[in-house]
Amino acid sequence: MSTSTDISRLIKRLVVVVVLMFAFGFALVPIYDVMCKAFGINGKPDGTAYEGTQVIDDSREVRVQFLATNNADMSWDFYPEGDEITVNPGGVNQMLFVAHNPTDKPMTAQAIPSIAPSEAAAYFHKTECFCFSQQVLQPGERVEMPVRFIVDRDMPKDVRHLTLSYTLFDVTARKPPVAQVSQ
Repeated sequence: MSTSTDISRLIKRLVVVVVLMFAFGFALVPIYDVMCKAFGINGKPDGTAYEGTQVIDDSREVRVQFLATNNADMSWDFYPEGDEITVNPGGVNQMLFVAHNPTDKPMTAQAIPSIAPSEAAAYFHKTECFCFSQQVLQPGERVEMPVRFIVDRDMPKDVRHLTLSYTLFDVTARKPPVAQVSQ
């Protein structure tokens, strides 16, 4: 008799565990959103800065400077098409970066961004960026890569100058590129 009672108790406990696991799975998304908001992590875009619904603040101007450097092992030519632009917070802006692979072999690169001053990084939203994925260039290939961004209207008023800097790394050894076949 105690064996069937023990089995019945075990089954009830297992059902409760399964129900709790299922409920926790649904709770993960709101928990994730709350954690990202609490810690200032840009895990998910909030949508307001990316849908073109933000109002442009024409009363303020922010100077955005662009820098591009190569890691020591990177042989590509890499530079922005312009040194800086002046933008109004809330507006969508774009800068093109040029990359050229002067070598005789296909290469894969990854750009890592940095924003200064660091307290302004939370107010700089990249909506499109070549840094979101690795770039593969064939021998001699040259590409123009856009970065589209919005400087948030809520950025502190004392910040009038931002620097967006990219460092380009050779990641060919980690993800060998596929050479294009001429037809």
